[in-house]
Amino acid sequence: MTRAAIYTRYSSDRQREASLEDQMRLCQERADREGWVVTASFADRAISGASMLRTGLQGLLADALAGRIDVVLTEALDRLSRDQADVAMIYKQLTFAGVRIVTLSEGDISELHVGLKGTMNQLFLKDLAAKTHRGLRGRVEAGRSGGGNSFGYDVVRRLGSDGEPVKGERTINITEAQIIRRVFQEFADGRSPKAIAHRLNADAVSGPRGELWRDTAIRGHRIRGTGLLNNELYIGRLVWNRLRYVKDPVSGRRVSRLNPPEALILTDVPEMQIIDDTLWERVKLRQGEIDNDPRVNAIKATRFWEKKRQIHLLTGLLRCGCCGGGFAAVGRDYVACAAARKLGTCTQRTSIRRAVLEEAVLGLLRDRLMQPDAVAAFIKSVGEETNVRNSTASADRSRMNSERTAIARKLEGLYDAIADGLRTPGLKIKMEELEGKLAQIDASLIAPAPSTVRLHPNLSELYRRKVAELAITLSDPEIRTQSLETIRGLIESVTVQITAEGTRLELEGALTAMVGLAQGHTLKTPQSSGQDDRSVKVVAGTGFEPVTFRL
Repeated sequence: MTRAAIYTRYSSDRQREASLEDQMRLCQERADREGWVVTASFADRAISGASMLRTGLQGLLADALAGRIDVVLTEALDRLSRDQADVAMIYKQLTFAGVRIVTLSEGDISELHVGLKGTMNQLFLKDLAAKTHRGLRGRVEAGRSGGGNSFGYDVVRRLGSDGEPVKGERTINITEAQIIRRVFQEFADGRSPKAIAHRLNADAVSGPRGELWRDTAIRGHRIRGTGLLNNELYIGRLVWNRLRYVKDPVSGRRVSRLNPPEALILTDVPEMQIIDDTLWERVKLRQGEIDNDPRVNAIKATRFWEKKRQIHLLTGLLRCGCCGGGFAAVGRDYVACAAARKLGTCTQRTSIRRAVLEEAVLGLLRDRLMQPDAVAAFIKSVGEETNVRNSTASADRSRMNSERTAIARKLEGLYDAIADGLRTPGLKIKMEELEGKLAQIDASLIAPAPSTVRLHPNLSELYRRKVAELAITLSDPEIRTQSLETIRGLIESVTVQITAEGTRLELEGALTAMVGLAQGHTLKTPQSSGQDDRSVKVVAGTGFEPVTFRL
């Protein structure tokens, strides 16, 4: 029996949801003609073929490498990818897994197809990008938007004389324009972007896309022309083609690059002006003074943006008990509520020393988050669910065996009729239909029955010992990264509540991951489909006096 997986995709050159259904139908018909059993299907909707970051494609490759399929069936090679290097890599991975690629357009794919079609698809992408860029440039030179919209403007939606939608027209939003003038005026008067953001949030002024104001949205990046204070459209000058995008061959993500000054397209649009020239010049003068400040130059000299930030034990896991927001670094060794420090929307402004906080969390992990009662309840829950699933799986297998026996009996009768000389079109169709059902049942029966989950009786003590060992390895730079990720995998979140009486931590952990650590492996959901780990959580908390955290 040949197991086939169907892959479908549509993107910029095929913006139609029904396209997936068409591709699926044609591929299914081809599989039926070949006698293949379709065991899985994967689809990516409205995603470019130039990217490997597609959930459907990644799922397909995972199934292939796991040995679940024998053939990948798709409409054409460019459905898998339009990038020449990516096509070659996909072909290599599938060939390594012993999986064939068959397309409706090219047939059985070989190295020759990969080379020729990959080159053609790559040229198609370049041609498409050039045509799109040319069309956008014409729109910009006519004084219209080349894509996207800025805070302070509304998109005009109307039909042209030809009945087609007119693209790129905008009009000034009076309410947002007043906010922009306020921001420019306050910055020119000496207020910092952070102070301006705090004042706007305190006055309940809605920011871009209805979100809270952040200092980065105001400050932006001068060279890249981002941020309110650097948007030249506010003085009636449309700047386009400031950036170009290239694909990172390692990550597959698009990375922006600055274009040279001569590549910029500048168009005067006086009807779009919101800020007068005098106020604009005052803002530029103050920005220049800040850039020339010795402290700013000293910070720039470190080129901190080129250094990779260190991942700490609790990075991204801390939550404010007051507002529910995340924590951020507020110095070399301290963390605090980001909403309080950056947005001014939370009253919990106290900072906590990172090392003390990490030690307290490790203590909670080791001593309180794997109590015998919680483990016993979990084991009981897993056992009950396993029994239910095993019972259901057994009933399903029994039903399929009965159905298989009935189908096999019918097929024997049809084979005898053909042997006796009875041949009609209807008889052949019925036989093929029954044979197809029989193949599907056989494919389902191949899957093994779910195994019993066994948990160590001394689970809590094993867990505590392993967490203690992991905590010690955090000081060893050679294995710190691996130990750090293991411990972080045990933590769902850490909520920090600071009050006049003291500081309280509430640690929420993934009990399944903790059990897996004690068992020496990751505990999978007790079911035959092999889904992800159970999302069972357990919470432990403890209180500390403020002095403990060296507040």
